[in-house]
Amino acid sequence: MLYIALLHYPVLNKDGKVVTTSIANMDIHDIARLSRTYGVQNYFVVNPLSAQRDMACAIINHWHQGYGAGFNPSRRKAFELVMVKASLDEVQAEITEQTGFLPQIIVTGANFKDNILTCADLKKKIRNDNLPYLLIFGTGSGIAEEIVNRADYRLESIKGIGDYNHLAVRSAAAIIIDRIMRD
Repeated sequence: MLYIALLHYPVLNKDGKVVTTSIANMDIHDIARLSRTYGVQNYFVVNPLSAQRDMACAIINHWHQGYGAGFNPSRRKAFELVMVKASLDEVQAEITEQTGFLPQIIVTGANFKDNILTCADLKKKIRNDNLPYLLIFGTGSGIAEEIVNRADYRLESIKGIGDYNHLAVRSAAAIIIDRIMRD
């Protein structure tokens, strides 16, 4: 079982400081649609700021229950998977309540060097056991060290052509989810 989270805190800014980033409408939309397409159990948007969570809930409700639900039923189906939480602890509690198991945490990042889990190995784990896996994508300039250190696994980085490696989180999520969920 695969769950994903888009983490807005604690993440790093370009100077390496721990910050809270803003929720982006397009991230909610695109990752929700990705999640529905590839059979993700739930997609969690994680932000500690109540104003940010309220905004995200308003967007989700528009497409899940409001005018948007009737206007675009396929988008409504995608938004059924989205949950907004204040912290990673709340996400873990929700998954544990749903499954009876504490999720295995996998973090993503562009510069991991050790204790790397490949996409192929994660795919095998998801298919061969009944444990929940929580794949965390960071916003800003990456996931803060305190979350990386808390993770069970660090997923291999996406390697492009050349040295440039700064994908939008929506792009990175699409590539990784395709690699681990596609037959």
